[in-house]
Amino acid sequence: LMANGAASDLDEETIRAILEEAGRFATGVLDPLNWSGDRVGSKLVNGVVITPPGWKDAYDQFVAGGWTALACPLEFGGQGLPSVVSMAVCEIWNAANLAFGVCPLLTNGAIDSVHIGGSANLKARYLPKMVAGEWTGTMNLTEPQAGSDLNAVATRAVKQADGTYKITGTKIFISYGEHELTSNIIHLVLARLPDAPAGTRGISLFLVPKILVNGDGSLGARNDVVCAGLEHKLGIMASPTCVMKFGEQGGATGYLVGLENQGLATMFVMMNAARLAVGVQGVAIAERATQRALAFAGERRQGRALGSTSKSMDPIAVHPDVRRMLMTMQAMTAAARGICFATAAATDLAHRGIDESMRTSASARVALLTPIAKAFATDTAVDVASLGIQVHGGMGFVEETGAAQHLRDARILPIYEGTNGIQAIDLVMRKLPLEGGAVVRAYLSELATTVAQVEAINNADFGKLAQRMRDTLTALDSATGWMLAAIVKTPEAALASATAYLRLFSLAAGGHYLAKGALMADGNAHHIRLARFFAEHISVAGPGLAVSVMEGADVVAKLD
Repeated sequence: LMANGAASDLDEETIRAILEEAGRFATGVLDPLNWSGDRVGSKLVNGVVITPPGWKDAYDQFVAGGWTALACPLEFGGQGLPSVVSMAVCEIWNAANLAFGVCPLLTNGAIDSVHIGGSANLKARYLPKMVAGEWTGTMNLTEPQAGSDLNAVATRAVKQADGTYKITGTKIFISYGEHELTSNIIHLVLARLPDAPAGTRGISLFLVPKILVNGDGSLGARNDVVCAGLEHKLGIMASPTCVMKFGEQGGATGYLVGLENQGLATMFVMMNAARLAVGVQGVAIAERATQRALAFAGERRQGRALGSTSKSMDPIAVHPDVRRMLMTMQAMTAAARGICFATAAATDLAHRGIDESMRTSASARVALLTPIAKAFATDTAVDVASLGIQVHGGMGFVEETGAAQHLRDARILPIYEGTNGIQAIDLVMRKLPLEGGAVVRAYLSELATTVAQVEAINNADFGKLAQRMRDTLTALDSATGWMLAAIVKTPEAALASATAYLRLFSLAAGGHYLAKGALMADGNAHHIRLARFFAEHISVAGPGLAVSVMEGADVVAKLD
């Protein structure tokens, strides 16, 4: 980004300082609260959500450090840093404490939506406080009868004489919908006007503050918004997942964001940003689970290595199968990180590119990679956290080691912000056909260039990296041609094969970024080993996935 003029005001020293300070804050403040927060959880007391001990102080320190404003717009008090920097910091927060990291993630998404769709008055009144972290934000989509299918949204909005709207309805699964961390909470709510068209074309977006804001910016009366309950969950216990009631006393006051009946487009700004951030949450949990497993494997002594002459037992890290598990965790995490950060960098180019051509091309790349980043990274979090438990053996199955919490926390990630099945459908039905398939073909061409560069390397340490990458890319190329045809001719077959196709695409993309890291490693053996291991142990599944994509739809269609 710095080299092509998209972030010319930055330098490497500044970026490293930001990351190192984020690491210190996460290590010293957030990580110590992770275990206790999981044990205590958030609680609803007389209509008020109380977060675990230490949460409020940690949030206050978070705000004082300016961390809420990293990527926010300069005109409202933000620091305007590139998305790829803020996503790197996001990984650090969430690796230390996922339940804490959910709150700023959603606030940043709400800021983006208001910044893009809100009126000048709404921006001036709400964004400075949100950017500063004094107020947090939420996303209110899901209802008891309307999960992923927003056609069924039933929350109502009735326009008032003063231009505001009265909002009535119930939303569920609202993360940080109520808490005591800040003086106000800004809810973004999808609702329907009385005369709205059916389906998603009739959904509008409203800003509904917990506390109404006076004309001078001071806080006024409590709005008609309450938390009716907290969900009892598998993981992220400290993150309050709320049932929100709007309008129980006649109607909550809301303000239109964007245009009537066009709210979903504005909300998707928040959702797409959140999908990438959730992908980074997946990377974060995978990284933390990997760190914990590596430390345990170096300390836990069990058995002896082949040929060992030691009289005592060896660390389990010497055993080949444990090494295989640890390398799998590291390689999968690094591949997921590569995909997510590449998506973030493309997001920056889409907004900061020096010419229209660069911005247009980058926007198409973001559209293509976002479902892959979200789905692959979050699936990776579950797989890697599960392997982390396996490395711990029996100690992983008990809570005291902390390995089990990673798996419990990770399990929500493939579900929220659009299930991974929906990400696969989005990829094949919406993103592959972009520009008649030209967007995906351009990406495959980039992957082919990397394969050729690896093939040109005369280095035995690379092993069969180039050959295995070529096999996976060939499989993806064939499956892509089949999928582009199936979308038109047999869309049900395309839908049945979508998840397998996304996985295949992810293996090719992850291998691509690891290989680029190996090519730039300047002799760093670890980067080369990661790329080689991924190619020789993980992405070798690619050709088999291509068979599933192109030949496996029929049996799915015939299921009763």
